[in-house]
Amino acid sequence: MTEISLGAAAPDAVAEPASNQNGRSHRQCTTVDQSDRKVPINLRQSGRTPTELLISTRVRKSPYWHLSHDAGCWRATVYNRIYHPRGYVKPEDGGAMVEYDALVNHVTMWNVAVERQIQVKGPDAEAFVNYVITRDATRIQPMHGKYVILCNEAGGVLNDPVLLRLSHDEFWFSLSDSDLEWWLRGVNVGKKFDVSIGEIDVCPVQIQGPKSEDLMADLFGDAVREIPFYGLMAGEVAGHPVIVSQTGFTGEKGYEIYLRDASLHAEDMWNAVLEAGKAHNLMVIAPAHHRRIAAGILSWGQDLDQETLPFQCNLGYQVPRKKTADYIGKERLEAVRAEIEAGRPPFKNTLVGITLGGQPITDYAPDFWLISGADGGDPVGYVTSPWYSPELETNIALCHVPVGMSAVGTELKVWLPDEYASEPGVPVDARVVEVPFRPSVNPNARELAQAKGRDHAH
Repeated sequence: MTEISLGAAAPDAVAEPASNQNGRSHRQCTTVDQSDRKVPINLRQSGRTPTELLISTRVRKSPYWHLSHDAGCWRATVYNRIYHPRGYVKPEDGGAMVEYDALVNHVTMWNVAVERQIQVKGPDAEAFVNYVITRDATRIQPMHGKYVILCNEAGGVLNDPVLLRLSHDEFWFSLSDSDLEWWLRGVNVGKKFDVSIGEIDVCPVQIQGPKSEDLMADLFGDAVREIPFYGLMAGEVAGHPVIVSQTGFTGEKGYEIYLRDASLHAEDMWNAVLEAGKAHNLMVIAPAHHRRIAAGILSWGQDLDQETLPFQCNLGYQVPRKKTADYIGKERLEAVRAEIEAGRPPFKNTLVGITLGGQPITDYAPDFWLISGADGGDPVGYVTSPWYSPELETNIALCHVPVGMSAVGTELKVWLPDEYASEPGVPVDARVVEVPFRPSVNPNARELAQAKGRDHAH
């Protein structure tokens, strides 16, 4: 039996639970208004723990799992019921910030086989996909993709995958962390669209960083340089067929390589990329949450879940006003938008970005840290995704706060654990700021719309 440490400390360190903050116990915080949720977010501040990840046959190993360990993986999590590498450089050697440096200055490869590929194929593929996503699937051309969301009938976000359209009658949902295949199959039990739905033996890796285009050109030729953002291209690596997309989880220039028959050819492709990467200082790293936070890219289960409305988490642009076709959640989402425009948002909290003080946050947070108003009183919100930004020279975070405290410039306090607090037991200053925190190489539709609005304002 193999065990991998999950803590941010070195594997032989024993982490102690976080000290009580502001005199509070480890009981659930009740001053954050979660009355609009059926299952509240767990806001206990239990801190880092010495618990280790059990590796067994109940959870799937991806075809790249052993290759990640050859590359130095020392910790992991579970994502989409698959083991997911989440650290290669150990803390004593600089940890995740060394991986960050490789991403923003060179080129990196990530094992993201956990992005399960759910294929929808058949004569009714377009109609079915158009029914389960909020965006207009008819506008996605073959060999192109889109970032999309799928909502339940109450408007909650079930998943926010990249949707790839391989042909007129074939789509792949490249999933974030929730098992969407069962939902899609369940929807079609009643609807009976003429499609087949199921996971396929395709596993992606991400190639991310400023040198990614040159590396990809070495692998696929200069034609890869012409792929537009969210464009697709068929190719081969080590003689095995792949689909390439210009997509990624960073805001940097980047690509994904989707290997077909991955269970058979994982080693060949992985090693071919490593060999080509030598000329570009390629490094195998974990998914770069520090960079995706700066880009305002969301992590399902962390920043949003099935009880989060798109309008609560900067995804309102995913709910089109002109889509005439019906889709799951449409009635509820249009009613919510009407309420918001009437000044009556039907939710308590909304996602914002903040800058905050304290010591540099250089690893994953073990808790949803609590947020108070400027007076430092009872908590009213919580941090979902924090990290330190070397470029901005400050800590940044995505967080949920009351709607009335979401305006840019609002002053807040954040209760950090002692390892990051400026002074134990004293909250640090924070301020609501615009998201993304810094420009992306490949801005998404929301970022482009914000930039356009700023240009018009000037």
